[in-house]
Amino acid sequence: MNKKINRRNFLKIFGGGVVAASATLTACSGKDEKTTASSQEPTGEMTYRVNPNNGDRVSLLGYGMMRLPVVGGSERDNPDADIDQEMVNRQVDYAIEHGVNYFDTSPAYCRGRSEEATGIALHRHPRDKYFVATKMSNFSPDTWPKKESMEMFENSLKYLQVEYVDYLLLHAIGGGGMPEFNNRYMNNGILDWLVEQKQKGRIRNLGFSYHGDVAVFDQLLQWHDEGRYHWDFVQIELNYLDWNLANEINSSNTDAVYLYGELSKRGIPSVIMEPLLGGRLANVPDYIVAKFKKRRPEDSVAAWAFRFAGTPEKVLTVLSGMTYMEHLKENVRTYSPLVPITEEENDMLMDIAEDIFNLKTIPCNECNYCMPCPYGINIPAIFSHYNKCIKDGNMPSHRQSPEYQKQRRAFLVGYDRSVPRLRQASHCIGCGQCNPHCPQQIDIPREMHKVDVLVENLKRNGKIDDVKV
Repeated sequence: MNKKINRRNFLKIFGGGVVAASATLTACSGKDEKTTASSQEPTGEMTYRVNPNNGDRVSLLGYGMMRLPVVGGSERDNPDADIDQEMVNRQVDYAIEHGVNYFDTSPAYCRGRSEEATGIALHRHPRDKYFVATKMSNFSPDTWPKKESMEMFENSLKYLQVEYVDYLLLHAIGGGGMPEFNNRYMNNGILDWLVEQKQKGRIRNLGFSYHGDVAVFDQLLQWHDEGRYHWDFVQIELNYLDWNLANEINSSNTDAVYLYGELSKRGIPSVIMEPLLGGRLANVPDYIVAKFKKRRPEDSVAAWAFRFAGTPEKVLTVLSGMTYMEHLKENVRTYSPLVPITEEENDMLMDIAEDIFNLKTIPCNECNYCMPCPYGINIPAIFSHYNKCIKDGNMPSHRQSPEYQKQRRAFLVGYDRSVPRLRQASHCIGCGQCNPHCPQQIDIPREMHKVDVLVENLKRNGKIDDVKV
């Protein structure tokens, strides 16, 4: 598809409802509003989408249980801290009270602790008040034997305290291509076993989440067309940056417009992950913030990304990993109800996507799949600091720049504050154990080396004009 979506294609993809919504927005927008979205309670009811396969009425906002609150702060800063179960309970209560009914977890999330915490929080509510999604996260070869994968599923039921899973996903297919997919799901017979569990009612919807080799995505959809396997839903990465530019950012990734289009024409509901790209689309340069505020001053930057992800009509739910209550409240408000993106707003977002693409940041979503590093390196924190310096205009360019010394100090001081010395890029030995786990297909040792070269040159106050980072 073209970078600029014409009106016909826009309405075909995003739905005719956006026309009426834009007229309503124009009539209701007021210049006297001084409060922000994050400070207000929802003004309406949650938007729902109906699963065409079984009539499930699913909240457009889904709760991703991947970044749960921990005692003493964030998991990134305190990787060994206990999950703050009391806070998880409070946030789940608020979510259900305000219409959220889709909760997504995995045996791999929160270092294996997410399912249990999710089960404790949800079990306090009637079973018909929520849909729970979890995954067959058999990434390690140790879990490839059928017995081990079966045990993983049984443990999911136990930790979640349920007799059936509403939505079960083959987790992150595409990484490692078809050979790895066959090892994880075909050679051991586990996919056929999962189909049997669906027939027994222990799984209500069977699907997969996709990262990586598009040939695997296409193969699974071909099986769907042939009737070999039926996919009730598919989880994909979709946001306004990845809509047209995912492949340009990283040649191993696939544009969301293709993924959504292939699912849509088959009538397969899409579950959306990474609407904010791990927070990157909520932390954009000030000049981009100004563009958003000029058009809708009452909305947060994040709200624009969530509105975009929720606008396509065949999106079933949009997942957000909401660690903090304020994020949950803001996202609930954004979808209560959803105000669809208009054609003009879509054009603006596509232009902003180009602006963000041209920043040339490292495409890390801070998903932590690469962690823990066997050598103790804090990979997400290093990439986060690097990207923040680019976003804030503190990336040193050359010594002749009048801003060089200011930028140099900001980068180095911020680096030491963000990442302890023993966990910095200089300790990377290039073992590559992290690479197979990265959904964004980043060559992590290569990026670590480039960051380390930059840091060493800055420490020496040396010439960095030729350092390509």
